[in-house]
Amino acid sequence: MRAVFFCLLLGFGFAAQAQDRQPSHCIAIADAAPGLTYLHHASFDAPVPEHSVRIRYINHAAFLILSEGGVSAITDFTGYIGNVPFLPDIVTMNIGHESHWTPNPDPAIPNVLKGWGIAGERPEHHLSIGDMLVRNVPTDIRSFDGARVNGNSIFVFEAGGLCIGHLGHLHHEPDDGQYAALGRLDVVMAAVDGGRTLDLESMKRVITRLKSSIVIPMHWFGTSTLNQFLDDMSETYVVENKGEHALEVSLRTLPDRPTIVVLQPKYLSTEE
Repeated sequence: MRAVFFCLLLGFGFAAQAQDRQPSHCIAIADAAPGLTYLHHASFDAPVPEHSVRIRYINHAAFLILSEGGVSAITDFTGYIGNVPFLPDIVTMNIGHESHWTPNPDPAIPNVLKGWGIAGERPEHHLSIGDMLVRNVPTDIRSFDGARVNGNSIFVFEAGGLCIGHLGHLHHEPDDGQYAALGRLDVVMAAVDGGRTLDLESMKRVITRLKSSIVIPMHWFGTSTLNQFLDDMSETYVVENKGEHALEVSLRTLPDRPTIVVLQPKYLSTEE
């Protein structure tokens, strides 16, 4: 009887922990297929429309992701985002190169999520703030002395019902377990430099398997690198290149055909 009582208490403890941890809807409904039309742009600090998310390309691999509720996250944060007194709620970083992280983030930033583990330790993040959930799926990266285990994270941002993935400094194709952990990604930011991260053929396979409605190229060095990627993908993806720096997107406005949206990087400015 005492053993049964102990098991019941243990079960209640696990249930309480599960209730405290916000579940990922991107994993729970990974087979869902939302669709419809498309998006528009706005300045980075304007209110986000209902059920939408704003994505602003800052530079290289850094994006500002802003939710309807005003929660802000900056990816691959280097410490500089422009000449604005703007303090994000969350920053994520990857250690592939100094252009993806800073050793001295502003201590006033409440949540600094490092995408790598010390001595191969697995980094684990599952952070819920307001109407945004941020979680990570670790991957390995190359280093001068071979592979660095758990040296990169694919960060997933869940807001407005959307699942937004940032592949970071990805150096290998995810395995089946990593794809399963990612779940559905409606929008994905993918490095298309073709060498410093994943080669283009491998990256195309990753993007094809993810089946994201919107792909945003990043980490490109000049238009030749970008155009090579766009040319290779143009047979199966619609390409939108309107010279914009940001987009707003919701489940209702996802394109009905897989679309590559080219955003031009621009630091945040007080003049906007």
